[in-house]
Amino acid sequence: MKIFITGTDTNVGKTLISSWIALHTGFSYFKPIQTGTKDGSDSVEVYKLSKTTIYPENYVYKEPLSPHLAAKIENDIIDIEKIILPPSPNLIIEGAGGVLVPINDTLLMIDLIKTLGVPVIIVTRTTLGTINHTLLSLEALRSRNIPVLGVIMNGEKNPENSDSIELYGRTSVLAEFPKLESVSIHTLQGIAMPQRLKQILEVE
Repeated sequence: MKIFITGTDTNVGKTLISSWIALHTGFSYFKPIQTGTKDGSDSVEVYKLSKTTIYPENYVYKEPLSPHLAAKIENDIIDIEKIILPPSPNLIIEGAGGVLVPINDTLLMIDLIKTLGVPVIIVTRTTLGTINHTLLSLEALRSRNIPVLGVIMNGEKNPENSDSIELYGRTSVLAEFPKLESVSIHTLQGIAMPQRLKQILEVE
C-alpha cells in the first residue's frame, strides 16, 4: 500500500517515523518536495536509518523554508501535476511541514495529498499544544475527504494527550514512538511496531 506521512508541524519527526516504518516493513520512500538541502536531505537520512529503496525528489531547494518560498528564491514554481508517484507497491510519501504549508501561490500541501489520492498518517508531538494541532490537522484533511489512517505520537509518553486525541479526534493512535537519546539503525530496530500499526499497513 501507499501512505502519506504528514505532521502537525515542521521538525515533528516525520522523517524519523518514515525511517522506522521503512526499516520494519521494507516500504520504499519518496519525498516529492525537499527544502533545506544545504543542511542535509531527508532522503539521505531515511536511507542511512533504513537502507530501503529511495526514489529521487521532484523538487529540491537549498533554503530551509516553506516550499513556496524556497522555490521562489530559486526562480522556480512547483507544479504538482508533475509529481508522479513511483511504481513501488509499498511506498511511504513524506510531505514537507504540515498539511496547510503553501506549495505555490494557489496550492497547499493538502492539495498535493488530495491529488495523489493516498491515505494519511499524521505524526504529532506528545507535548502541550498537540491536541489542538492534531485536531486542526484532522479537520483539514477530513474537510477534503482525505482518508486518515491514524496518528503516531512522537516523544515522551503522555497518556492524557493520547486519550484526548483519540476521543476528540475520532481517530486511533497507531503508535507511541519513544523519545530517543540517540538515533541509529540499531536503536530503530529495537523499537517494535505495534500490532495495530502493522494491521493498518497490511504487514505481518
